[in-house]
Amino acid sequence: MIEADQTEFDTEIDRRGTFASKWEKYRGTNVLPFWVADMDFAAPPFILNAIEARLQHGILGYTETPNDLVTAFQNWLRRRHGWSVPEEWLVWLPGVVPGINLAAKAVAAPGGSILIPTPVYHPFLRVPGHVGQASIKVQLVLCDDRWEMDFDALGEACDEDTQLFLLSNPQNPTGRAYTRAELTALADFCLQHGLYLCSDEIHCDLVLDENARHIPIASLAPEIAERTISLFAANKTYNIPGLGCAVAVIPNAKLRGNFLSAKAGLVHDIGPLAFAASTAAFTDTSQWLPKLLEYLRGNLQRLQALVGKRMTPVEATYLAWIDLSDLGIDHPGAYLDSFGLGLSDGVPFGGPGFVRFNFACPGALMDRGLQRFENALADGQKVGHGD
Repeated sequence: MIEADQTEFDTEIDRRGTFASKWEKYRGTNVLPFWVADMDFAAPPFILNAIEARLQHGILGYTETPNDLVTAFQNWLRRRHGWSVPEEWLVWLPGVVPGINLAAKAVAAPGGSILIPTPVYHPFLRVPGHVGQASIKVQLVLCDDRWEMDFDALGEACDEDTQLFLLSNPQNPTGRAYTRAELTALADFCLQHGLYLCSDEIHCDLVLDENARHIPIASLAPEIAERTISLFAANKTYNIPGLGCAVAVIPNAKLRGNFLSAKAGLVHDIGPLAFAASTAAFTDTSQWLPKLLEYLRGNLQRLQALVGKRMTPVEATYLAWIDLSDLGIDHPGAYLDSFGLGLSDGVPFGGPGFVRFNFACPGALMDRGLQRFENALADGQKVGHGD
């Protein structure tokens, strides 16, 4: 049995040589990676134990969705987010990104358009091209240090051919946890314009602002639930993204049928180890997640102290959206690479001049990254002022 270590979040684990995408990008260099959204923490012991127990069977064949997983997910969604859903609403998937694309295939006829607030997790921006749709991108606006949806601009941008709205909630990369009022306004907007909604809620348990909470938009009212495909997974919260397992909650039977038709023959099955890991995650009532959130808050505070007003408050996720436009540098991601700091450049997210910083890592690694960031900012300010 693998047991918890009180210093588990402080422990640095060498991921080099394991073909970890996060670290392979900079193999052979001295660049420290803070880019792709996986954490540099071990998965919790109760998940590793569940995987180990499943391995003892010895056969890892094709596997049907376990009843225990279905019940665990239903209980988790009700317990954590106040939404009760019947089993027939659920469609299991190997990941949230396939679910976003299947949602577009299920509701968006070729020749139409998809409405996407930006900046946003970059796979969203590739969805329209996969289904023969036009992409309508509308910028989030910064109001009182908070990124918000501009419903006037969204209304002007969509037309009778617009069929789908793609939502990231909590929002990646800005870190917003949308309020009930904001989500109600979005629901009303979608109903008014006859739009279906696909909501990626994978970061729902990573709410850092203790005054905020996650609200599944489809839980607001039956009317919006009937037009929504909600996507959930335990992968981000428990750092098991390599064990793909996600679920779409689709209350509308016809929409669910279209989604299943789009899925048939296109999306691979989920493996038994992923099922075991997700079942353990959704049944978790330990202190592991509260301790993780507290650790992330500490890292966030240190990052905020360094970058100041360049970064808006992060209410959820472990991703910070940082404005480096004051440095006058065309490609801030490449610039930071030169200081040994690997962040995500904002351009693929629809936010040129910004970078995204993944602060889910042990404190010692965070310290080294922040020192490099401080050096880069100091040098960039000299360049920006012509020194």
